[in-house]
Amino acid sequence: MALQYAGVECELREVLLKDKPAAMLALSEKGTVPVLQVHEQVLDESLDVMRWALSAADPDGWLDIEDKAGLVERNDGAFKYYLDRYKYFDRYPEQSQQWYCEQALVFLRDLETRLQPSDGKPGFLYHDTLSWVDVAVFPFVRQFAFVDKQKFDALDLPALHQWLDYFLESELFLKVMTKYFVWTAGDPLTLFPNEPHIST
Repeated sequence: MALQYAGVECELREVLLKDKPAAMLALSEKGTVPVLQVHEQVLDESLDVMRWALSAADPDGWLDIEDKAGLVERNDGAFKYYLDRYKYFDRYPEQSQQWYCEQALVFLRDLETRLQPSDGKPGFLYHDTLSWVDVAVFPFVRQFAFVDKQKFDALDLPALHQWLDYFLESELFLKVMTKYFVWTAGDPLTLFPNEPHIST
């Protein structure tokens, strides 16, 4: 989303993680996505890719917001820990799926208190401005929601529902959800994004 927003054109290689290409593993032994190669530099953490893209172009000032409450750290730490167990509970039989769900909800309820919609518009995690923090947290909340969407929709989290819907319906998100053919060595070049900056 940050690459699309910043309008940074790059060569895209869609991969299957169950069949990781040698070219990907040669760049990053982690074997996870994303991996971004910028000349001799390799970025293989999502936040590093986001910061790099926004350093190239940040027309709406996403980086102007400081994450004073450490929401991204909590998202990537405890919330993701319980999210993975809620989503793949059969791999973690130490507790029930519902127990993992309740632990993850601690973070979501905190987000709810921070989101203050006004005049029918969604609130954002810091003030009334969309920032890098919202974009960094959104994909994980989306994952949680779609483990059991009916159950999620029934939760008493109206501001969070509105915030999530804002992203799911946004042009920015819909643009990056384009499906691509899986890349294999020798395939022709695919450029991303296909269109310039989308203002938010």
